Amino acid sequence: MQRLFILILLLTSFAGSLRAQDRNASTDIFWDTWGVPHIYAPNDEQLFYAFGWAQMQSHGNLILELYGKSRGKAASYWGEKYLQNDILVNTMGFPKLAEEWYEQQEGPWKKNYSAFVKGMNAYANAHLDSLDAGKRVVLPLEPKDVIQHYLFVIYADFVGGGDLGQAQRWGERGSNTWAIAPSKSENGHAMLVQNPHLPWEDEFLFYEAHLNTPGHNIYGATVVGFPTIGIGFNENLGWSHTNNTIDNSDLYELELTENGYMLDGAEKAFDSSTVQIEVKNSDGSKRMQDIQVLRSVQGPVIKKSGNKALAIRMPGYDRPFAAVEWWQMASASSFDEFETALKAVQIPFFNVMYADKAGNIFYLFNGQVPKRASGDWAFWHNIIPGNKSEYVWTDVHPYEDLPKIKNPEQGWLQNANDPPWTSTFPMKLDPKKFPPYMSPVEMGFRPQRSVRMLDEDKSITFDELVEYKLSTRMELADRILDDLFAAIDDKSSDLAKEAKTVLENWDREADNDSKGALLFYNWARKMRFWNQATFKTPWSLAEARTTPDGLADPAAAVKTLEEAANEIKTNYGSLDIPWGDVYRIQYNGLDLPGNGADGSVGVFRVAWPGGMENGKMKIGGGDSWVSVIEFGDKVRAKVLLSYGNSTQRKSPHNGDQLKLFSEKQLRDAWIYREDVVRHMEKSETLGKVPKD
Repeated sequence: MQRLFILILLLTSFAGSLRAQDRNASTDIFWDTWGVPHIYAPNDEQLFYAFGWAQMQSHGNLILELYGKSRGKAASYWGEKYLQNDILVNTMGFPKLAEEWYEQQEGPWKKNYSAFVKGMNAYANAHLDSLDAGKRVVLPLEPKDVIQHYLFVIYADFVGGGDLGQAQRWGERGSNTWAIAPSKSENGHAMLVQNPHLPWEDEFLFYEAHLNTPGHNIYGATVVGFPTIGIGFNENLGWSHTNNTIDNSDLYELELTENGYMLDGAEKAFDSSTVQIEVKNSDGSKRMQDIQVLRSVQGPVIKKSGNKALAIRMPGYDRPFAAVEWWQMASASSFDEFETALKAVQIPFFNVMYADKAGNIFYLFNGQVPKRASGDWAFWHNIIPGNKSEYVWTDVHPYEDLPKIKNPEQGWLQNANDPPWTSTFPMKLDPKKFPPYMSPVEMGFRPQRSVRMLDEDKSITFDELVEYKLSTRMELADRILDDLFAAIDDKSSDLAKEAKTVLENWDREADNDSKGALLFYNWARKMRFWNQATFKTPWSLAEARTTPDGLADPAAAVKTLEEAANEIKTNYGSLDIPWGDVYRIQYNGLDLPGNGADGSVGVFRVAWPGGMENGKMKIGGGDSWVSVIEFGDKVRAKVLLSYGNSTQRKSPHNGDQLKLFSEKQLRDAWIYREDVVRHMEKSETLGKVPKD
């Protein structure tokens, strides 16, 4: 009876808050029991204000650190170890570009950026004690900080990550996504799987939120510090992103001369400028360090050695409206409206997967692909000669040129970071009909596993879709164990035979209790399974789903198995030690058994190792935001934000979802008002956005 009375009070309070919104009097944030903010605002400006307030409440210290780094002033705030970060930011010209982009914002978007930052500053000022003293130096935040953070994350980590050397921290970059048409769905509704894989730290963390105004009901996740939902859904449609096989960042090798560099047989001068970077010394004093920034026709110089230099070129510096595009995607109510947003091609990277209530499914190889006069993928994926201006592209392909598929008759689409050609089977996209530099022709074990699960089930239920998403079965094991077993005969060692028995009894999964996964994983790594030379039959497009296959050297494979088995026995005392005993989730003081693995062995539930200590492998990244959505009369979703929705040390939501991760569980997303109120942990009411 008491619970019912409390619920009635909460519902009455909720109804009252909605009436207040109608009067433009206030904005309410209802925080649920997982620390997710459900924001109800009377208009967009107040929504952005509340979103900034909420993010600072959940990630205040992290946001200040990230914004300090993306400003290019981290060395001034926190010392010399950040100097290279600041040199990169200033060499790339992000501070000046952010100012220009903010001035170019149209319509309400200056207000939206400003409101988002005002919300963050307002929370910080009201709760200074929640922020580390060393981080407060970044305050106050400015609208251009949001844009600079976007530039740092998207361009330095995604577009140019490989070329700039940022990717060395990543493990396996990637994501999964599926779209299921009504014809493939048991209940006749379209369904969507969202599943980005990123490191569980720093600028790669996601933030879960629910954004409501009279015209919006948007649920999803965004990179911490971004002002709009990046992967999400509303009551009519949803979309996801995966890292695509796009090469839109190019390194050029320049031949240096006494006064510049060589271009088309003539000496050309650099555009040279000096940037002063302030550095905090260990004793707290400050010093100024001058940095020379050289810009060539190709782009800024990021490295010099002897008489050579490397310059980097990236597209999109003239496209400042990515946040607007994401907002329009989230605001769309139909495929036509959603596609209209995509046609602006403001987002330079990421595949797009889509499903909607009307039953449409759609895949787009999205991104700003440079228009190149010649050359194939292999040419442009290496360092480009910098002595010819013909290699300096100046434009990107329009939306119409990009590979895309809508409503294939087989009723499903997938992407697991494979090129667009294998997004559905039978294949609908012919690589020969696109420029040879558009994307490589290849398919790894994870996308092969993805396709297998979708293709072999003729009518998929929602619960089955959740089960498939969490599958840890190794495609590589299914492909190659028969060949390994055949190579082990009577003449093989007792250790090899013992290893064979363990692998025969193994369930071929990487679950907590899977016995044999550690032995197989160790053997596969020692075999260098990523090298096509390991296999008798290499991968080919004609047999995209069944190659590579066979062992090129069976005897060597058995010998390697003996080495792997001996190592496991020496370190752990047994060959059949459960995977979760060694593969651990260690985060914010938690230590739980892990599941999943490096996706390159063909596991769809990706959780890659981030280091080894005391014989235990710590999960460093992988499944981050997971959402399985069904677009019925009412939208239904199961979700998980693996590491929780806060990084604040005292927050109960810092790591509170990892137990679910360990148990391979998802949780309900509360999308409708009555569900939000029923699961509310606390509420806040914010006033109007302060005037400048």
